[in-house]
Amino acid sequence: MSGTLISAIAWVPRGRAALEPRKYELNEAELERVGKLGGPGVLEQLKEQMEKMEMEDEGEWEDAGEEEEGDDDDEDDEDAEDAEDKDGDDEDMEVETKPHDPNDLSAFKMDEYDDEVSTGVAMGAFANVKGLTYYRDQNDDPFITLKEDDEEIEREELALLATDNMLVTARTSDDLSGLDFHVYDETNESLYTHHDLMLPTFPLCLEWLDFNSGPSDDEKRTGNFIAVGTFDPSIEIWDCDVVDGLYPHAILGQPTGIEKPEAKPLGTGKKKRRQMVQPTANADYHVQPVLTLSWTPKFRNLLLSGSADATVKLWDLTRESPMSASQSWDSIHSGEKVQGVEWNKAQAGAGTDSAVLSGGYDRVVKVWDAQTKSGEGFGVKVTEDIECVRWDPWSPTSFYVSLENGLVLAYDARTLSSSKNAQAKYTLAAHDGAASALDINPHIRGCILTGGMDKTVKVWNVSDEETEGVAGRKRDISLATSRDLGLGKVFAARWCPDPEAPLTIAAAGSKASLQVWDVASNPGARKAFGDRLRRHGRELAEIKKSGGVVANNGGDEEEEDDD
Repeated sequence: MSGTLISAIAWVPRGRAALEPRKYELNEAELERVGKLGGPGVLEQLKEQMEKMEMEDEGEWEDAGEEEEGDDDDEDDEDAEDAEDKDGDDEDMEVETKPHDPNDLSAFKMDEYDDEVSTGVAMGAFANVKGLTYYRDQNDDPFITLKEDDEEIEREELALLATDNMLVTARTSDDLSGLDFHVYDETNESLYTHHDLMLPTFPLCLEWLDFNSGPSDDEKRTGNFIAVGTFDPSIEIWDCDVVDGLYPHAILGQPTGIEKPEAKPLGTGKKKRRQMVQPTANADYHVQPVLTLSWTPKFRNLLLSGSADATVKLWDLTRESPMSASQSWDSIHSGEKVQGVEWNKAQAGAGTDSAVLSGGYDRVVKVWDAQTKSGEGFGVKVTEDIECVRWDPWSPTSFYVSLENGLVLAYDARTLSSSKNAQAKYTLAAHDGAASALDINPHIRGCILTGGMDKTVKVWNVSDEETEGVAGRKRDISLATSRDLGLGKVFAARWCPDPEAPLTIAAAGSKASLQVWDVASNPGARKAFGDRLRRHGRELAEIKKSGGVVANNGGDEEEEDDD
C-alpha cells in the first residue's frame, strides 16, 4: 500500500522476550479487567460481541447438521430407486453363450452375482454412506490414527530461541494502524513478523520497558512491555509476550471509552472557523497527541512523556490503570509542543540519575531535574526545529540534538545557562534535509548513528582523547559508512542494545520496510571501530555473506557500496 509507513522502532533486549508467547484469552477475569480499564460501555460492547460470535458458531453447526440429515434422506431415496432399477434389469437379462477365449469370465459366474445372499456390508463407493459418522474433533475419529495437536503445533510456530531478538515497529497505512512484532535471527540472517495487533490511531513513538504496571505484591514485577504514544492523548502499554491481544495491559490517561477533548473552531466566521482552539492542558493527563516517551532502568516504575499540549508528565506505573499522572510540568518549553524527552541513562551514581533532557517547538533544548526541577531555566537555543534529543551514555553531562536542516550538535550540559547561548562542542553536517533519526552507540564510545529525509543511514566516528584513551588527542570526526537501505525517508533508526551485536542497526521509514544492518560487515566500520572494541575485550563478528543487511521479508540485499 502506497500510504503505509513505519514511524517508530523499539528493540527488545535479547533474552527478555518469553520463549513461549501465550495466546490472548478473553475469559471472565479478562472481561472484568477490561471493564475497569476501558471506561463506560466497553464491557457491554465486549459481552455483546462475544454473545454474537457464540450464536454465529452455534448457528453454523446447526445448519451443518440439518444439511447432513437432508443428505441422508436423499441418499435413502436414491438407494430405493437403484434397487428397483436393478430388479427390472434382472428380468430382461439374457445369458448369451460365447466361444471359449482367454477373456472369457464365465467361470466366475458373474451372471449369478445378483442372486447371491449378502452376508456382509454392502459394497460400492456409496453403498454404506448411512454408516458414516461425522466427528467435530478429528481426535475422536477412531479411523484417524495420526492425531494432530493443533495447540502444540501453534506453540511450536510461536516459540522463540534464546538467541533471537525481538523488534517492535509502529506501522500505519491509509486506513489502519498497528504494532508489528518481528524476530531477528542473527545466526541464520533472517527477519520475520512474529505477530501483530491493531491500534486505534496513528502511533508516534515507542518505548520498551520491563516493569509490570499496576498494583502488585510481586517485588520483581518484570516482564516485556511496549509503551505507545499516538494521536490519541492516552498512552497504551501492551504486553509483547501476548499474541492476538485485544486490549492493552495498562492505559495512562483517559481510557478509550471516554470522549477525548478535541480542538474546536474559534467562532462562526470564516476566518475564525480556520482558527482552532486547542483543549486546555491539565495535570492529570495529556489532552493532545503524545510525541515522545522515555523509560530508564534506574527508575523502573517511572515513565516520562512529552506531548503536543506543551506538557511533560511523569507516570508512576504502580498505580491502578487507567492512571493519572503523578507529576506534570507545563512551563518547560514556554507553552510550545514538546518534541523530545529523555532520562539521563549514564551509569548510575554519576550525580545525574534524575536529569532530564527535553526539546520543544520553541527551538530550545533544556536540561533539568525531574525531582527538584533544578536547572529548568538552563538550556540552549538552536536555529532550526528540533528532530531528536539524546544523552551520551558514555558521558553523564554530554548530549546531542538533531535539527530539521540536517545538522547534529553536541553539547556539554555544564556550559548551559539561562541566557541560552551556549556553544556546541562540535557539529556534524549529517544530512541533506531533516536529520529525523539519531542514536548513540551504547557499546562503542564515539560511534553515532543518524538517519535522514535524504533516505540515507549514516554511522559517524568521533575520534578524540576520550574515545582513543590518548591524552591530548585532537578531535577528528569522520563518516565511517553510509548507505541507502531502500527505506524511503528514514523516520527511525536505533542501535541494538545487546553487547553481542555492538554494530547492529534497525531502521525503517516511509516505505514501511524494516531493515536490520550489521555494520560490522562493512570494511570502513571495521577499520574505524575494531581496535576500540578490542580495548573493551570484545571482537567484531565475522563479515556476513549477505553484506550484513536483512529485510523483514527474509530476503538479503545486494553487496553494499561504501561511501
